[in-house]
Amino acid sequence: MILALLALFALTRAELVQRMRAPVVTQADGLVKVYASCDEDIRRDCQGPIASRAAEAVLLLYRGLGEKPKKFASPGIILRLGNGRTNDAEIVSWAETNKMRIVTRIHLKSPAYADPDRLRVEVARAFYRAVKHRELSADEALAALRAADPACQLADRRATLERWLAEGLPPGYLTEDEFFAQTEENLRLLRKVLEPGSASRRDVLTFASRLHIYPRFFDEKFVDGKDVLTFREAIDVVRKDARVRILAVFKARELPIWAGGRGEVLQYACQAYVKFLFELAKGDLPDDEIENLLEIADLKLKAAYEQAQS
Repeated sequence: MILALLALFALTRAELVQRMRAPVVTQADGLVKVYASCDEDIRRDCQGPIASRAAEAVLLLYRGLGEKPKKFASPGIILRLGNGRTNDAEIVSWAETNKMRIVTRIHLKSPAYADPDRLRVEVARAFYRAVKHRELSADEALAALRAADPACQLADRRATLERWLAEGLPPGYLTEDEFFAQTEENLRLLRKVLEPGSASRRDVLTFASRLHIYPRFFDEKFVDGKDVLTFREAIDVVRKDARVRILAVFKARELPIWAGGRGEVLQYACQAYVKFLFELAKGDLPDDEIENLLEIADLKLKAAYEQAQS
């Protein structure tokens, strides 16, 4: 604060008047105000984007809480842009009590270089003070932002799923009930469409893991002694074991569950496999034509994997 006052005293009268007249940007129904105590070029380049960034964080938190934005006659979050031009990413924040209200002041020394992630956290902390009358740590504020952000929720769910598939359950599950409860939760996550209209590589790999034919019961085997068939093996076994025809129909009905809602490319691959399975069940086509249908389906699945997000 002292350094900021000394910097103001060093300005000429004309510069002081210019800065006092600099427009104030108000966002989030009056909750956020952004003052630009800086040169005109810095104000022009930084004031609008920083105000929008703060407002986006506020609206995100409202949405995460399931609440409608409130109107504020006086701001609860005041951002002030400094005149720094160095790569000083520091953000100074402090809370004040003003007529029974808590007002958070956030000072960005060099607005163009301010850390955007730190700014979001400080705005989130200020939001909780002004709107929910709660004090959050930086970690708690970051968690609140992530919990409210659909993109972060998606990333967290995918990370949870990948961790479970790679490592299994974390240590500390002492009871059988806890083990099965967490396993069931992760299986629901595996089946869930996390991002409608788009397939991740995990979605494609999960779909690919279903491309086998199993007997109806665990203790059954096919005529050649195998207890599981790849689709290519099924082309040969179906001539010797009629059960494969029925199981192919069941598999054709199952596959759309793992492709539905996950984008057109994976859906095209699924449709190709379903066509192959129904033709396998009917048994009217020669083996080479059945194999050609399977190859087409495999190529479409490869295209889905190559297009899928990581």
